[in-house]
Amino acid sequence: MIRKYRELTRLEMEQVDKEETIVLIPVGALEQHGNQAPLGTDDIIAEAMVEYLGKALEEAGEADFPILAFPVIPVGLSTEHKNFCGSITLKPDTYYHLLYDISESLYRHGFRKIAFLVCHGGNLPVIQILSRELRSELGMSPFILSSGAFGHPDVQATISEGNHYDFHGGEMETSMVMAVDETLVKLETSEAGIPSAFVGNQTLKTGGNVTIGWVSEDWKTAEGKPIGIGGDPGGATAEKGRIILETSAKVLVPGLMEIRNWKA
Repeated sequence: MIRKYRELTRLEMEQVDKEETIVLIPVGALEQHGNQAPLGTDDIIAEAMVEYLGKALEEAGEADFPILAFPVIPVGLSTEHKNFCGSITLKPDTYYHLLYDISESLYRHGFRKIAFLVCHGGNLPVIQILSRELRSELGMSPFILSSGAFGHPDVQATISEGNHYDFHGGEMETSMVMAVDETLVKLETSEAGIPSAFVGNQTLKTGGNVTIGWVSEDWKTAEGKPIGIGGDPGGATAEKGRIILETSAKVLVPGLMEIRNWKA
């Protein structure tokens, strides 16, 4: 089990080996994930990943691994979703300074290694810039971890046949939420989304060598209604979600061990 930052007393925190301890900072978002999944999908996944990561470390014989879980940062950079009801976003500079100030506070207390667990892809560009700035300005070692091993064969195998565009708010993410609490998902209301403007393009895609910053309105139903998700979430199950969470946690363990051995 990974210790929680917020559960330690001041005296207990003073006894933490801050030179060696990695502060894990899960960064989520509060944004639309289609008709069927909750607005807090990324935060729910972030919290679950901390638990699954603790189990994966124990299974690897690392029950005493030097890691401390910071509370999930529940709001992030969700510009692409801001026109869909319920989505909350910070401005890029606000988000940067929020994370910088948290990191600087940790540095003041003696921590030198932090690891951002990115549970919303929209947060990544700011965190990549922040990582370099923290190294340059403070001499910290800020690592970046992905919360979803979505390209892993075991994870890809969970996607239903014919579901070609599974992405944000799709079958995989919906399954991950169901693995935590099935009652939060309303599959009967789900609709599939496709990136209509990009379909048929040979080069200009939603990601790759030639792209544009996509927004939720790019993802539409077959009838042309903006839906803001990728793929068909209809095949999501809690069991698929458990496979995705377990796999995603396990693939991070070797990296965490290398972070432990990192010397700036």
